[in-house]
Amino acid sequence: MAAETLNLPSIETSEESSLPVPRYQRFAQELVVRGKLREPEIIRAQKLGAQTDEPRIPALLLKLGLLSERDTAEILSDVSGLPLVVPDDYPESSPLPDTISIRFLKENHLVGLAANDDQVTVAVTDPFDQELLDSIALACDKPVIARVGLGTEIDRALETQLGPGKSLMGEITDTFGSDDDINEADVEHLKDLASEAPVIRMVNLIMQRAVEMRASDIHVEPFEEILKVRLRVDGVLREIESPPVRSTAAVISRIKIMAKLNIAERRLPQDGRIKLQVQGKELDLRVSTVPTMYGESVVIRLLHKESIKFDFNTLGFEGDSLQRFINVLETPHGIILITGPTGSGKSTSLYTALHKINTPDRKIITVEDPVEYQLEGVNQIQTKPQIGLTFASALRSIVRQDPDVIMIGEMRDIETARIAVQSALTGHLVLSTLHTNDAAGGVTRLLDMGLEDYLITSTVNGILGQRLVRRLCPHCREEYEPLPEVAAELKLWNYSDERTIHLYRPKGCEACDGNGYRGRLAITELLVMTDDIRRLVMSNAPARKIEEQALLEGMRTMYEDGILKSVKGLTTVEEVLRVTADS
Repeated sequence: MAAETLNLPSIETSEESSLPVPRYQRFAQELVVRGKLREPEIIRAQKLGAQTDEPRIPALLLKLGLLSERDTAEILSDVSGLPLVVPDDYPESSPLPDTISIRFLKENHLVGLAANDDQVTVAVTDPFDQELLDSIALACDKPVIARVGLGTEIDRALETQLGPGKSLMGEITDTFGSDDDINEADVEHLKDLASEAPVIRMVNLIMQRAVEMRASDIHVEPFEEILKVRLRVDGVLREIESPPVRSTAAVISRIKIMAKLNIAERRLPQDGRIKLQVQGKELDLRVSTVPTMYGESVVIRLLHKESIKFDFNTLGFEGDSLQRFINVLETPHGIILITGPTGSGKSTSLYTALHKINTPDRKIITVEDPVEYQLEGVNQIQTKPQIGLTFASALRSIVRQDPDVIMIGEMRDIETARIAVQSALTGHLVLSTLHTNDAAGGVTRLLDMGLEDYLITSTVNGILGQRLVRRLCPHCREEYEPLPEVAAELKLWNYSDERTIHLYRPKGCEACDGNGYRGRLAITELLVMTDDIRRLVMSNAPARKIEEQALLEGMRTMYEDGILKSVKGLTTVEEVLRVTADS
């Protein structure tokens, strides 16, 4: 059939107008000539467009999947006589005035290319959409020159011009205009707002950014004039682009809906979990909300199930310290404690220890709040205080389950400590954590809880204190020779056999996102309960005396372990001082 014989019928879309087929006539003819589509398919698409109020045939064929984006752009460029824009043609900054709505640009797939006193040049997906071009000409108050671009390339150019996520921010800003009256008491209204496409995409974008930046936590914090979003990357908080403050209720409600929390309850803290896949990675997200002055503060802990490696060497354990810890771990009964503040990697070290001793001839039961990682072959119990399943009540039951090893997520009270001691005295190996500054402080903490000194000395085998420091990026770390007075103050000659001491500092490259650091490693100290230390505990000696005795017996402090790792180029002296200043 010759191209000139193609005649698409005009179909009424309303009482006032008909489908504007004539401006797309050459486009439709070219589709048939090139064998991309047959005439009946175009006519059917045209009829569907009349029913769905979509008069733009190219956009309709794309939505139906009948035509590829590349083919559509190339044919529109040919029949309109307008150049096809390539990715290098898009400028990094927008030449369009700020008065043009970001949401308008996104919805219409339009981006500015150039502007001068006489005209504005833009890239559009449909050069025959005259209403769109007229709107831009009116907004810019000057003639508009159109070019043809691919929708995905235009969207990518918008992201580049406006900054990552800013185009989406604009959509949310338009969704929550300044005149909106958001009633947080109206739960149904909040659900509707949280179900808006821009809000869903905004929350997804925040989580995607967190994965890309290898963040361990997402902090969403509402204030009077701003909704602040920060990511904890390698232990340090970094602020990212935030949604407008008027979207606070909707964004937080969206997170709570995903975590299956009660969005109507904003007076009490809540905890929940989200399971999802981002960039092909399976994530387990722990969500915690607490009420604050201007709304609910939300913290999301990201647990990367696939990327975690339960390996002591990967965590930073090495040399004599690692061997001493393994020796303690291989004792058949007793208590092993891991101490440190929140976020010091205690749980990961516990899981790595369990992974090390998890053999077919051992039965291991854990009591955790919450269960962070699932270990094959380990019976893991999640506490539920609301129904009475606490650490203490769970422990009373599991000792009748004939376990060889018991892991307690945290030793929080005297009741839990006493049951742990009884378990150790009856032949079980018990692993747990304590919140103290150093290893020697673990003994003082147990005494403060009310545990008798003779029970501590007869059950505790070892106490491991630890911190996490940022690991230097191996691709860009920079070697330097410290000043002699600095080397003398830090006693660097005790940590190297070389005549010239070298340290390393961060520089920044593409692999580490310009930070100079990538990942974290543990610096540790292990106090082994020897007879001399037991005598000190029985005499109620202070933690400093216990530490001094442990040092005489070969213990290396966290500070010393950190300096040793900085001399090896694994971290920096500044990092070590940052995390050990309070120990």
